Amino acid sequence: MSQREDRAQEVPVGLDRTLGVPQIVFMVVAMAAPLTVFAGLIPLMLGSGNGIGTPVDFVLVGIVLVLFTVGYSAMTPEVRNAGAFYSYVQRGLGTGAGLGAAALALVTYALLIVAVSAYLGAAARNVLVTFSGVSVPWWCLAAAGLAAIGYLGYRNVEVSARVLGALLIAEVAIVALVDLAIVLRGGDNGLSAQPLTWDAFTTGAAGTGIMFAVFGFVGFETTAVFRSEAKDPDRTIPKATYIAVVLIALIYAFSSWAMINGLGVARAVDLAADDPEGLAPGLATRYLSQAAHDVMQVLLVTSFFACVLTAHNVVARYLFALGRQGALPVSLGSAHPTHRSPHVASLLTSGVIGTLLAATAIAGLDPVVEIYAWFGGAGTLGLIVLLALTSAAIVVHFRKAGTATAWTGTVAPVLSLAALGAILVLVIGNFELLIGSRTGAYVFLAIIAGAFACGLAWAPLLRRRRPQTYAALE
Repeated sequence: MSQREDRAQEVPVGLDRTLGVPQIVFMVVAMAAPLTVFAGLIPLMLGSGNGIGTPVDFVLVGIVLVLFTVGYSAMTPEVRNAGAFYSYVQRGLGTGAGLGAAALALVTYALLIVAVSAYLGAAARNVLVTFSGVSVPWWCLAAAGLAAIGYLGYRNVEVSARVLGALLIAEVAIVALVDLAIVLRGGDNGLSAQPLTWDAFTTGAAGTGIMFAVFGFVGFETTAVFRSEAKDPDRTIPKATYIAVVLIALIYAFSSWAMINGLGVARAVDLAADDPEGLAPGLATRYLSQAAHDVMQVLLVTSFFACVLTAHNVVARYLFALGRQGALPVSLGSAHPTHRSPHVASLLTSGVIGTLLAATAIAGLDPVVEIYAWFGGAGTLGLIVLLALTSAAIVVHFRKAGTATAWTGTVAPVLSLAALGAILVLVIGNFELLIGSRTGAYVFLAIIAGAFACGLAWAPLLRRRRPQTYAALE
């Protein structure tokens, strides 16, 4: 069978192959949300992680994820559906582990979407107060954002890619301008390399810092989710993944170093702990102008919007792939006759996320300190588990298949697995500090473990009830 025929067979009917490397990188980096990390995540890392060692967090996580990408990219041509993590885990560790990974991925991304949607509402509220003096409940604005995201998710993915591309360019530009202004003006008291040292990294809660750094990279792995819509998936997906990881690591490491110098190395941690939300806009005012402050506030809203939109598309495509394979109701695997999008899966995603966000609002949780930090931390923990499972699957797969070099099939994946295992231990050890209570930490840990267990339990039920479907998954 020719390569062209093989690819034709893997393409679900109804989805267009319109995405090249730039479009996929745009969507991935948009989900990572540079301005969101600069204004929302880095201040939290400074205040509750390992302080001025934050730049090293991003460098170390970037190195680990490059190692992960070596095996991930090598295995990509041998994974023919758009299920991302679960497809790789299923190929290497079996159908049971694959379905466990699928359930864990869906819960992980749902937690992350809820976290970022809450901050979207809070950021939009701040913009309204700044420009009109009107205060609207954050959950109303978050709901409006989710409605717009649901509309875009229902349509062709290329529409989302265009929107994300424009928003991403704007938010990267404002971050770059603030960084450049800080460097050119010599920071608060001269530029210092101290934040790049090992001593700085080991100060404070390094586990929490690393966990938040992983949160900053969320989305890099989703390149494979768009496999069925990539023009040349065997080349496009690996290339886009490498570019996304390196680009994200460079932006975050440099921006966090610039922020620390802009605040002053000696007082950056205290300032971040006192006012995490106002830190980045304050730097824009100090080093650029009040206009830059206002622009950053607006772009922060669009950055959160872009992040949620990409995550929404990812979850919809997970559901679409599982529906196509018969592991979930087949209606989820249907494509819209006009938009050629996974519209049913998109509608389900909108409904579930809307319900979860409503529950957090009814519970009276703070959108930033509680929903964003707690749900984002739990989602990041789930992502680390998925990365570790995928690394293990890559090692097992290539030991059986023998189709990769020692570096791509064994050395790099084993190194990434060891590093991810160490990160997982660090994160679990510091998880209670993040959540603020032992009970809350146990609840989120139970959600993560329960999601994987439910997927594992579904495998034997599926094999007994629909043996042909189960056999097709193997």
